[in-house]
Amino acid sequence: MKINVEQVTDRLAGHGEGPAWDAATGRLHWVDMLAGDMLSLDPAGGAVTRTPVSSVVCAVRPRRGGGLVLAVERGFALLDPGATAPRLLPELWPAGPVRMNDGGCDPLGRFYCGSMATDESPGAGKLYRLDTDLSVTVVLDSVTISNGLAWSRDGGTAYYVDSATQRIDLFDGDLTGRRPFVTVPTEAGTPDGLCLDAEGGVWVALWDGGAVHRYGPDGSLDAVVPVPVARPTACAFGGPDLADLYITTSRPSADDPTPSGALFRARPGVTGFADYRFAG
Repeated sequence: MKINVEQVTDRLAGHGEGPAWDAATGRLHWVDMLAGDMLSLDPAGGAVTRTPVSSVVCAVRPRRGGGLVLAVERGFALLDPGATAPRLLPELWPAGPVRMNDGGCDPLGRFYCGSMATDESPGAGKLYRLDTDLSVTVVLDSVTISNGLAWSRDGGTAYYVDSATQRIDLFDGDLTGRRPFVTVPTEAGTPDGLCLDAEGGVWVALWDGGAVHRYGPDGSLDAVVPVPVARPTACAFGGPDLADLYITTSRPSADDPTPSGALFRARPGVTGFADYRFAG
């Protein structure tokens, strides 16, 4: 099934990433990663605000008590309710050729983000977990381009992308028992960020593939959202009824003639479910 997409914003981001719906405020947040800014959309009026965060900001998720948790270049940050600037937590490693990339929250309210080498060196990244007491644990070693991470509606299964593998992998809910779920053909693009719908479908953005694919619970490809840019980066359900699929994109060059860097939206005919939030 082919699903139509509409452009929601102008080309606001150089490298748009990490969309997340904030039900408490009725806004969609995403990041302009290498500019270090968070972008926030009010769907009712279409206004977008830009919040400076750090030199690099990689992912954002709502907190249970209000506010947001963010991944920055070498660690994490918190944006408290009503605050205009984030509170940066201690850096996890010294300045160098490694930065955070993408993440998500588990059913226990913990926030995860994975790192990668800026030159994409194999195995140079790790997957980190920020616990509710703000302590940090390494969960996975030797990842290359840590990308999409999301838990199922019942919390029993996690879906994860290390883009260098060309796969979406499954874990048990506690991130044990890793096994392959879907291998994306290289000619279709590289799997990037992902999200889940209420029916158990997995939606994954395809970098250099110009599309978002839906894979059913059995791993079969059953829907395609063509995006009019080469590099969709991630997707998330949002809107009051969680029926809008928002898609972030990246701009390959300043003179790219396509609307790369814009935010897009589709109505795929299924809904998301209330996403897990950080409990810290």
